This record gives sequence, structure tokens and C-alpha cells, in this order.
Amino acid sequence: MLAFGNVADVLGLPIKEVAARSPFGLISRIENGLPIGALERVAHLLAPGDAQFKYRLIPKATYERRKAVHRLSSDEGTRLARVARVWGLAVDVWQKEEEARDFLFRPHPMIEDKRPIDVVIMSEFGAEMVVDILAGLKYGSAA
Repeated sequence: MLAFGNVADVLGLPIKEVAARSPFGLISRIENGLPIGALERVAHLLAPGDAQFKYRLIPKATYERRKAVHRLSSDEGTRLARVARVWGLAVDVWQKEEEARDFLFRPHPMIEDKRPIDVVIMSEFGAEMVVDILAGLKYGSAA
């Protein structure tokens, strides 16, 4: 649905870094540690007025340690890429960042009135549930 290059864009990876725009290139980039700036960028895109949102993705103490080495762990990068993927899809569906944010941060009945962003952060399975809702909105089934 969403091209790997689009996920790389949301993560703020350099356009000239062609390898990061292929599926295995992006996987390799995540495994080797995304730059801490990718977390800053995604947090700002999703919650521009909330300086604490990044700590929902990575605990504050861990964030401070990662800042020292300028890299996220593979697991943290995987979580961040998952959030970036869903954000990119939400923007694609809603066409406006503000409307995508509204969708992600508002409780949704198809996920037991949980906020989509919380479900995405929780697990890969949760992210797939939100992707299914977005796909339904984009391609015309009830959501």
C-alpha cells in the first residue's frame, strides 16, 4: 500500500540514500539503527504541539541514552517505522496532516474505542488493525 520510499521520507532519511527506499534496504537501515533525528521528526509530524510524545515511542531514560550514541536500537527503529508507515497511510487517506492526526488521536469504534495511535504503538498486530481501517476508508469499505 505505502511505498517504502514514503516510509523513508516520513523517517527523514536522505533522498540520496537510495538503498533505504527498497524493502530490504529499509530493513537493513532499521537493524543498523535509525538516527535519533528520525524519532524527533516522526514525533513532530504526529504531535507537533506535544514535546512529550516521543517518550510514548521510547521511554525518556532510553531516549537520553540513545541521544548519546545518535542511534535507535533495532526494536525501537521497528516501532518507529511502524508508526511512520501508518502516519504516511493516514495522510494518504485523509490528504491533510491535521485530519490524519484527528483520526489517529480520536477513539475509534472498530478498535474498542481505543485511539488508533495507541494501538499502533502497542504492537504490529495493532498497527495492522489500523491499516485495515485506513484501507477500508481509502478503498471504500465501511470503517
